[in-house]
Amino acid sequence: MLSGVDHDVPDGIGMARLAWTRLPTADGEGAGPSTSEAADDELLSGAAIESLDYEVIENYAYREEQAQRSKFWVPYYVMLKWLFALLIGVGTGLAAIFINLAVENFSGWKYTATFAIIKHSYFVGFFVYTVFNLALVFSSVYIVTNFAPAAAGSGIPEIKGYLNGVDTHGILLFRTLVGKIFGSIGSVGGGLALGKEGPLVHTGACIASLLGQGGSAKYHLSSRWVRIFESDRDRRDLVTCGCAAGVAAAFRAPVGGVLFALEEVTSWWRSHLMWRVFFTSAVVAVVVRSAMNWCNSGKCGHFGAGGFIIWDISGGQEDYSYQELFPMAIIGVIGGLLGALFNQLTLYITKWRRTCLHKKGKRVQIFEACLISLVTSTISFVLPLLRKCSPCPKLETNSGIECPHPPGTDGNFVNFYCSQDREYNDLATIFFNTQDDAIRNLFSAKTFHEYSAQSLITFLVMFYFLAVVTFGTAVPAGQFVPGIMIGSTYGRLVGMFVVKFYKKLNIEEGTYALLGAASFLGGSMRMTVSLCVIMVEITNNLKLLPLIMLVLLVSKAVGDFFNEGLYEEQARLRGIPLLDSRPKQVMRNMNARDACKNQKVVCLPRVSRVVDIISVLRTNKHNGFPVVDRGQNGESLVIGLILRSHLLVLLQAKVDFQNSAFPCGPGVLNRHNFSDFVKPASSKGKSIDDIHLTEDELGLYLDLAPFLNPSPYIVPEDMSLAKVYNLFRQLGLRHIFVVPRPSRVVGLITRKDLLLEEDNNNVMPELQSTSGLAERQNARG
Repeated sequence: MLSGVDHDVPDGIGMARLAWTRLPTADGEGAGPSTSEAADDELLSGAAIESLDYEVIENYAYREEQAQRSKFWVPYYVMLKWLFALLIGVGTGLAAIFINLAVENFSGWKYTATFAIIKHSYFVGFFVYTVFNLALVFSSVYIVTNFAPAAAGSGIPEIKGYLNGVDTHGILLFRTLVGKIFGSIGSVGGGLALGKEGPLVHTGACIASLLGQGGSAKYHLSSRWVRIFESDRDRRDLVTCGCAAGVAAAFRAPVGGVLFALEEVTSWWRSHLMWRVFFTSAVVAVVVRSAMNWCNSGKCGHFGAGGFIIWDISGGQEDYSYQELFPMAIIGVIGGLLGALFNQLTLYITKWRRTCLHKKGKRVQIFEACLISLVTSTISFVLPLLRKCSPCPKLETNSGIECPHPPGTDGNFVNFYCSQDREYNDLATIFFNTQDDAIRNLFSAKTFHEYSAQSLITFLVMFYFLAVVTFGTAVPAGQFVPGIMIGSTYGRLVGMFVVKFYKKLNIEEGTYALLGAASFLGGSMRMTVSLCVIMVEITNNLKLLPLIMLVLLVSKAVGDFFNEGLYEEQARLRGIPLLDSRPKQVMRNMNARDACKNQKVVCLPRVSRVVDIISVLRTNKHNGFPVVDRGQNGESLVIGLILRSHLLVLLQAKVDFQNSAFPCGPGVLNRHNFSDFVKPASSKGKSIDDIHLTEDELGLYLDLAPFLNPSPYIVPEDMSLAKVYNLFRQLGLRHIFVVPRPSRVVGLITRKDLLLEEDNNNVMPELQSTSGLAERQNARG
């Protein structure tokens, strides 16, 4: 049978005693609660990493708070969730607008000054170009190393870990948000081989988390009236909305943002969350579109066609033949190989950088980023000087393409170190543009023979090298746009050979550049559905959907043969233990007892001495402890799980200490609210070093029964470890108790027992006996 929740603590403990099995003896007979010993901190390589509590702790304070809520609380709660979804969309959209405008204007000033100076001296122009890039990169790495260390990198592995149930301290702080925004402006505007799309995902997650906790108390930017989302479960939903908003803002792809959050980052999903994520992405699309319309009036300075990414190739190739499927599949194979190689190289270099280089201090990190900036500026300026200029081709009058395009503006056909006015430098067309504009040039249609094979191969080799070396530096860095740059380069190369081989007029090199971009991202990041939709949205060409699907499937299959995806590899390197969607095959031949057979269970009695609790907390790093009590026959019974963070709250408050070693009465249980036990998202929480007690206080007692979780999840010791894995991941658990086989069955619950009928405005559970065994047991009772 299914019992209701009782607010009387002794009765609740009695039900727990009835439903739970006996605790095994101390000599190791039987298996005990496994995760008390399998402490979160011991399983993780990083000391600043801790598991999140997605499970609802149904202790006395929680039940009291639920009982005291009025009938208007649920509508207010739902309304606030939708309001926060709106605010997350607006905030992320505004952050994306600010970053894009800053990057485009810095890039515009840089190229305008450089082109104006090189008319007189290429050496002085090179000096100005290099110093401009160096200043921007220095500002970025200085902000990250001295103000917001967690803002380095893309942030997607850390956010993926957060939504998987692992909290890395510092990733959602207010200073991380500031460092991410301004650091992205410096690193991307400084011309490094990285993008701003990954950092925008992290930015959206930071905005969502800060809104959920009511702002930042440290910087006096907080409001108490919105502090309703105090559980990790609610914050997880908000961060999911922020991730989708970041992708929607980066690519102007609202549907792609929803699918990215579903496929790539979150491991827990439900229909209500889908609606809010979709709404958030739609809000971002409206905000970004409004900004673009405002910028089209010329009020955004040097803001060009780039920035808010959309590479419209709707006027390109209209159809394709079956003969083209083979070279398109070859693009998929190339993408899988180069993507897997990229993952492996970045893994090796990042591991060396973290273990050897970055341990030497902030100055080394700053010097490294500045050195890479100098190398990048030198390559991007000097290599085009070594290329001969080509005469401008004959273009259609209505193509909207100008050759050469005016200096300092975005577009094809850059005149760089050319002796004639009607000439252009094809390598400078890629190097001397923002990455967004360079990709638009590579995707462009009706531009046959704009690039030579030699220039494309040169750019592919050099940019691939720069992307590998730059990844992992102490600056905000995304890999979406660099991946698209690499893929579109070899894709256009393949397109040139196809045009030459088939000699058909309807084949566009830009179409193959798009497929190459999709193949490299699929081979590196291993995304399929979300990436396919993102590529369709940013190119505005639905006809290419089957081809994008083909190259993504091929590239992902090839890449999976060699290693894991980029974010999974980097997460493991950072010590973030991600739980994959499926358990390992070896887990099917193991049971729960095998996973915890070498563990020693650390338990606490229901009424514990304060000094004993302090000793346990100091000698163990576990984050959860089973609580035991004596039964009527003197045997030990498990009555629940108490979290380390809850014990620290009780020890610091001191109001629940008692002189007696006997259980407390119900009258003392109104001293705490459920919010007292909530850990702030922007804080490490309390530490045992923060607890200061006198000798008299150490001799007192503390009754743990009102504050423990009386109904944690338990599994029998012979359950398959694969089933335990699925239960742990799908429910977002932090602890699971492993117990011997129960000796009796109280009841059996089926689907019908979980259906509720409303009768006279009272919700009554429809409980039906579904087991003859249960009926006979009830009859005996």
